[in-house]
Amino acid sequence: MPALTDLGWDQGWDATYRAALGSHADACAPVRVVGVDRGAVDLLGADGAARATLGGDVLDSMSREPSSAPCAGDWAALRGWPDGRTTIEAVLPRRTAFRRTTAGRESYEQVLAANADEALVVASLAVEPDLRRVERLVALAWDSGARPVVVLTKSDLVTDADLIAQDVAGAAPGVDVLVVSAVSGEGMAVLAERAAGGRTLALLGQSGVGKSTLVNALVGAQVLAVAAIGARGKGRHTTVRRELVPLPGGGLLLDTPGLRSVGLGVVDEGIELAFPDVDELAQDCRFADCAHDGEPGCAVAAAVEAGDLPLRRLESWQHLQREAAWMARRSDARLRAQERRRWASLSKSMRRDGLVRP
Repeated sequence: MPALTDLGWDQGWDATYRAALGSHADACAPVRVVGVDRGAVDLLGADGAARATLGGDVLDSMSREPSSAPCAGDWAALRGWPDGRTTIEAVLPRRTAFRRTTAGRESYEQVLAANADEALVVASLAVEPDLRRVERLVALAWDSGARPVVVLTKSDLVTDADLIAQDVAGAAPGVDVLVVSAVSGEGMAVLAERAAGGRTLALLGQSGVGKSTLVNALVGAQVLAVAAIGARGKGRHTTVRRELVPLPGGGLLLDTPGLRSVGLGVVDEGIELAFPDVDELAQDCRFADCAHDGEPGCAVAAAVEAGDLPLRRLESWQHLQREAAWMARRSDARLRAQERRRWASLSKSMRRDGLVRP
């Protein structure tokens, strides 16, 4: 059974737990959420593995805010009852959270994973890495509060891995770029060291980049299913849920299903941290709100013209900014509609109870 410290528990979590539970702290036990499946929660704690349902307070919180639902990586309070039931009585406030906005007519925020220390943005060297996707996931990672690390897998399949890594590093300034292979073992020891001391690493990337293979190699056993890549180089989903996996030497990995699309919410800070080169150049623009799209005195456009900033980099920044602004407007419209429905329901109830005239 792993010790709580191997699962990431520390004095800060202990203080948060006791503040959240109050007088009920001793009646419950701190546990880490491994995964959620059909309303039941798989857990790990000082007493080993457990499975529980959601308590009333957690369900009430979810009805008000769906993103508060337990997810892999969360810390929670587990309570056992005399009739044999076990329930999650509280989910502790998250230190970090990976969020995406789902696409569709009814967009909503979804928490992918919680409480990771680092986010491993995984891309495969078997095909040319999509730099725009790397930039998008790096922005998502920065916005979560975790520190991003780009991991290039399957280095055994290419002879120019270091050159490709240099190109990727240009799309992720200030972010470590690691080249690894689960087959040859290259870089795996360095990757394992990053999880030492109870640290949690979350894996982000599309299907087929080798996330589950990385997990199996680091654990030293076949704990997650893997599948062959299709003829077009596209991966198939083998991870069907977000799952927390303990490592033999301490620390944990958060494996997530392949992300074909990641809708960004309001991630201004994440975009700023993912594009420090653009942000630094923008300080010299004539206008503080310069969009770098034809305005006079634009230092960013001047850098592109001089060859100091790749045009692709500016276009990627502009694309993410437009998407984040659109998502923010859509979210505001949804919240206004929810508020109108709430007031309409309240007014109807008051009329029914005779508190106001019809």
